[in-house]
Amino acid sequence: MINDRLIDAGGVQIATRDFGGDFGDEPPLLLLHGAGANLAHMTTLARALRPRHRVVTMDLRGHGRSGDGPWTWDAALGDLAAVCVQLELERPAVVGHSLGGMLAALWGQRHPESPGVISLDGNPPPTRPEHLPGLDPEKAATELARLHAVFDGVQAAAGQVIPADQLPDLVEQQQMAARDMGANEKVWVEGFRRNLVHLGGETSIRPSATLTAELRTAMNELDLTPVYAATTCPELVVLPTRDLPQQEPFADLYAAHRRFLVEQAAAIPHLRHLSLADASHAMVIEQPAVLATVITDFLGGRSQ
Repeated sequence: MINDRLIDAGGVQIATRDFGGDFGDEPPLLLLHGAGANLAHMTTLARALRPRHRVVTMDLRGHGRSGDGPWTWDAALGDLAAVCVQLELERPAVVGHSLGGMLAALWGQRHPESPGVISLDGNPPPTRPEHLPGLDPEKAATELARLHAVFDGVQAAAGQVIPADQLPDLVEQQQMAARDMGANEKVWVEGFRRNLVHLGGETSIRPSATLTAELRTAMNELDLTPVYAATTCPELVVLPTRDLPQQEPFADLYAAHRRFLVEQAAAIPHLRHLSLADASHAMVIEQPAVLATVITDFLGGRSQ
């Protein structure tokens, strides 16, 4: 039975969804979504994992139905800890996508007792030419400036009010996007609606402009190399092998960044890494059944 519940994480209400599942000998799983998403976007993966694990998803602070609060890594990790305590998730494995993957890595560093943490392309964005091996430094700097201008535009649009007459068209666009990606339309539209805020007769989309700026700063400043090196619990990083359509104008940049990520992972002997065939950053949508097998095999000690 699926159960939705609000958790008090020290002044910020955190929305959770407990999918239940087989409690058996396998560890419980806490699934974390990426920036700009919410727990609904993890539904298909959660269902694929439920035959082997108790699965809990949550809206990160400032997303979905969770409350607002300043974004720091410590604050977000405190939210995770509160969820684990109040839902009685004892020694959970933590699996996160994108922003959620960064949190999973940080959780693993701080919780050596964890049965495992798995990052599904949870990597900070490239910010320096050295993050782009194989690219001429001058071209790397140019491409980074161009990419950051795109992120500037995304940040500027965050939290804007949506005219009421545009909402039906936006829902239809979400349905079309789901069909294009092979995602469950009902789940995808729930994810869109879950991030809507209706206040004072106006509607906007979460996360807010303030939180978006805080997230961007936090991710740009995060270096996971020492985090991976200091982690002693089992850890797996799953990396993409191709671009999203919106990444294709930056094909050289993203190819170089994937090389950097593989080199980074390979340089840490105890860190497992997998470059997932025919997968993009949207791997949670594209290959949920494959990822469920990867996750359960890794946590069960069956991965190679």
